[in-house]
Amino acid sequence: MAHQQAALHVPTNAPAGEPVPARPKRITVPWVRARKVREGNDPLVMVTAYDAPGARIADDAGVDMILVGDSLAMVVLGYDDTLSVTIDDMAHHTAAVARTKPSALIVGDLPWMSYHVSTEDTVRNAAQLIRAGAQCVKLEGGRKRIPMIEALVDAEIPVMGHLGLTPQSMHAMGGFRVQAKQSEAALALVSDAKALSHAGCFAIVLEGVPDEVARMVTDAVDVPTIGIGAGSYCDGQVLVYHDLLGLEDRTPAKFVRRYADLRSASVAAMGEYVADVRSRAFPDHSETYHLDAEQSEALSLYGAATD
Repeated sequence: MAHQQAALHVPTNAPAGEPVPARPKRITVPWVRARKVREGNDPLVMVTAYDAPGARIADDAGVDMILVGDSLAMVVLGYDDTLSVTIDDMAHHTAAVARTKPSALIVGDLPWMSYHVSTEDTVRNAAQLIRAGAQCVKLEGGRKRIPMIEALVDAEIPVMGHLGLTPQSMHAMGGFRVQAKQSEAALALVSDAKALSHAGCFAIVLEGVPDEVARMVTDAVDVPTIGIGAGSYCDGQVLVYHDLLGLEDRTPAKFVRRYADLRSASVAAMGEYVADVRSRAFPDHSETYHLDAEQSEALSLYGAATD
């Protein structure tokens, strides 16, 4: 069932006197592709969510994109990293998000080893996410991924790139560390971003890079950049649903801003439920089904007759 869209958002930095294009009822790849902030657009908003309830809440809040991310492995499935999640896992959760029919663009994340072996594997695995309901896919890496990106674009599967801290490369990087902190690495990142844009990526996630480097990349490419731990200059931002709502008790990364503490509220509510059940305060009369008087009397007589 489709959900009502939040009120149309008017960009605050639109040129005076020019008509502002309305946010479409259904976000598309071309619409996202055209949302560079320097062209008078508001920043894009993406949230990583993994199921139908999360997708409904994100969509009702007015986000532009829902990323069904491979962080599913850590946030929902309990793994220590993202490397254990499979393409079947990703398709399962992508389908759950897609069934809500959100206005937001659904981005399916290609997991580790689903696009590393061959272009044929890449297209086949991406097609599985598209069939599950994604409108585009995301993959990690720079120039070495160009053949995969071009194969996907040739197959008319839109691609979002991902540079900087790429969690699927955690072992090669020595853990989750800020990237491009040296000038040579920063210039290489800018070069990779240009290559991804040229290959056909419609947007690029920049994760865990200094603000100054994110600015260089954002200025250097014609496609929107989506930051996570990359400063405020990017063309958009992404956070994980569970992180921004405070659903976990782990210490969040520096770049996470918590907008609620739903874990504490949830534990308190669950504790009240436990107490009410044990004290027999739940369920009460209003929460219980009852027979009408005639049927109740008949059953009482029946019970008396069998004593």
